[in-house]
Amino acid sequence: MTDRGDGSMDSIDDVGALVTAGMAARTVEHAGQTPGHADAHHLQGHDCANCGARLTGDYCQACGQAAHLHRDMVGFAHDVLHGVFHFDGKFWSTLPLLAFQPGRLTRRYIDGERAKFVTPMAMFLFSVFLMFLVVGNVPGWFSPDEVEAKGPSVEVARQDIAQSIGRGQARLDRLVAQRTTVARAGGDTAPIDRKLAETRNALRGLRVAERFIPGQAADAAKLRVTSPLLGAAAQDRTGTWLQQKFDHARENPKLLFYKMKSSGYKYSWALIPMSLPFLWAMFAWRRRFGLYDHAVFATYSIAFMSLLVVVLTLVGWTFGSFGRTIAWGALFLVPPVHMYKQLRHGYELRRFSAFWRTVALLHVVSFTSLAFFLLLLSLGLAD
Repeated sequence: MTDRGDGSMDSIDDVGALVTAGMAARTVEHAGQTPGHADAHHLQGHDCANCGARLTGDYCQACGQAAHLHRDMVGFAHDVLHGVFHFDGKFWSTLPLLAFQPGRLTRRYIDGERAKFVTPMAMFLFSVFLMFLVVGNVPGWFSPDEVEAKGPSVEVARQDIAQSIGRGQARLDRLVAQRTTVARAGGDTAPIDRKLAETRNALRGLRVAERFIPGQAADAAKLRVTSPLLGAAAQDRTGTWLQQKFDHARENPKLLFYKMKSSGYKYSWALIPMSLPFLWAMFAWRRRFGLYDHAVFATYSIAFMSLLVVVLTLVGWTFGSFGRTIAWGALFLVPPVHMYKQLRHGYELRRFSAFWRTVALLHVVSFTSLAFFLLLLSLGLAD
């Protein structure tokens, strides 16, 4: 799918992704469960349209399907909004605990209190897709001037460098002609040679700078990958391939961002298995905690961090420079505190044990975030 230039296609994709995430989270939340609220318009005394069992209440006692089936657009819209935002009311009982008592939520869920809370995966799906939707469309972390595309200024820089190269080339031609004249007359060419060397170096620097202006396609032959393990032909092929990838990304950064964002939707789940080995290593000598405990911890933690980014993005967008200052400050202060509370109460640790694991976990988060970003970048640069 391509971008038409006005951002409308991205917006449609983002809204569709949010709806998909909500419906997917809804599906995960209710997999294997019987709905827990009543429909006021049930059809008792009839047979279930799904399995044929005799209905005696609001829901079929055999398969769980609702007795009353909507057959109008109002009902259809209600189902969509209900599926995306409602989570049967569990969302609103889970969210406060996730924000302020994450360790107790984690421990209570692991210990068996499942019906009260949104499952970790359902919360993860909804929060991650919501984060991509908001961050991809709301410039909450930077001022509008920083986010805005600076086409005119880039064009001015390109023209300035082109003019400087033209002047440098003209100076070089004059010096070459002057040196030829002086040499024929038997004069001293050393001063002119110094000027020629300076002019050539200046031109070389200008041409290197010209290659890195957005929108300028560099000559692939100018890039060489030097490695004693590669032959000259292999170096040329590798250099050409890398240069072409980065040239395409530089010429169309919106396409690169779109591809990275799409990959982020698809592979965000990879953050969970990436973090499990590190969590296991931190509790390897405590046999009480297994991979299931770590998976619940990691999934709830990532869900909270995603929702935190959503909130801070909206704060920065709503309150301008003051909001951006708050957002950046909270981004560095809130995650360590949240991790500490979730570790301490989720794993029932003492203060010092929770503290050193929090420090270790911050390094783990930095490593996994960098690895995930490189994964998205490689997918974005791929054909």
